[in-house]
Amino acid sequence: MKSFERLVLSHLKDITDPFLDPLQFAYRANRITYARILCVDFSSAFNTIIPALLQEKLSQLSVPDSTCRWITDFLSDRKQRVKLGKHVSDSQSISTGSPQSCVLSPLLFSLYTNSCTSSHQSVKLLKFADDTTLIGLISDGDESAYRWEADHLVTWCHRNNLELNALKTVEMVVDFRKNSAPPAPITFCGSTIDPAESFRFLGTIISQDLKWELNISSLIKKAQQRMCFLRQLKKFNLPRTIMVHFYSAIESILTSSITIWYSAATAKDKGRLQRVIRSAEKVIGCNLPSLQDLYTSRTLRRAGKIVADPSHPGRKLFETLPSGRRLRSIRTKTSRHKNSFFPSATSLINKAWT
Repeated sequence: MKSFERLVLSHLKDITDPFLDPLQFAYRANRITYARILCVDFSSAFNTIIPALLQEKLSQLSVPDSTCRWITDFLSDRKQRVKLGKHVSDSQSISTGSPQSCVLSPLLFSLYTNSCTSSHQSVKLLKFADDTTLIGLISDGDESAYRWEADHLVTWCHRNNLELNALKTVEMVVDFRKNSAPPAPITFCGSTIDPAESFRFLGTIISQDLKWELNISSLIKKAQQRMCFLRQLKKFNLPRTIMVHFYSAIESILTSSITIWYSAATAKDKGRLQRVIRSAEKVIGCNLPSLQDLYTSRTLRRAGKIVADPSHPGRKLFETLPSGRRLRSIRTKTSRHKNSFFPSATSLINKAWT
C-alpha cells in the first residue's frame, strides 16, 4: 500500500507544486525596528483533516477528480483498534484525519493548509508540514498588521477544524534597540503569550539575541551521548570502517543546520565542537573532516540547490556580476547580517570560483 501511496504522492506533487505558497522567508525592509516571532502549536494536526473539505481544496488546486475521490475514500471509514498487552479493543470507524505513519500525510496536510497565508507584506507565515511560524517585522511601533494576522490565523483554523494549542505556542521578540521597552504581550486563542528568550524551531534552538551558544551546547550534548557507543565499539575491536560508518551519525548531529549558525558561532563554541571530532579521531584512529570543511561543503551544496531552483524566494540574492566570474557581494551593515547564510554563501562561492 505504501508503494501505491508513493505513486500518488509523486502525482500530487507534480500537479500542486505551482500552486504552493512560496514562503518568502528572506523579506527585509528599511524601517524595521524589531521583530516578533510566534511559533504556533497544533493539537494532533494530522488527525483533524476533514476529507470532504480536503477534496474541495484539492479540486481548487487542479487535482483530477478521480484522484480527489480516491484520497477521500482512502481517508474515510478507516477501521482502528487499540491494543494494550494481550487485550484488543473493538474496531471503530474513523473518517477524520490521516493515518499515522502515512506516506501521504505531510503533503496532504500542506495542501489542506495551503490557503492559509498572510496578506500583509510586513508579516510572513512560514509553514513546514504542521510547524507554523508567524513573523511580524514591526516598523515605527505599529503592530496592527501582526496582531491582525494572528487573529486571522485563529479564525482560519477554527473554520478548517484545526485546533491550536495556546499552552505550547511560543512567542519571541528580537529587538536590538538600545532603549527599547518590552512590547505589549499578544493574546492568542484567549490566552496571553509571554515572550520567551529562546525556542526550538525544526530542531534548532533560536535565541532572541540571535546567538547560537544554546543550540551548540545542545548539539554537543547529543553528540557526546553517542560518543559512548563509539567507545564501546572500540572496546570490542570492531573494524575501523564500521566505526567510521557509526561516526556518520555523530557527524550528522554536529552539522545539524550548520549552514545557518556556523559562520555566526564564536571561536570558543567552534572549538568545543571541534574537540568532539578530535575525540572521535582518537577513538577511531584516523583523520576525520574538520567542522570548517563540513560547513563549506554543505553551504556550497545548499547554495547550488537554491541557484538551480527558479521558484526559491532567495534565488535572486545570488546575483552574477556582468563578468559572469563572481557573484555580487551582499552589502551588510552589521556582523549579524554578514555572518548569516546568504552573505556567507556568496563569499564562499566567490572563493571557490577563484
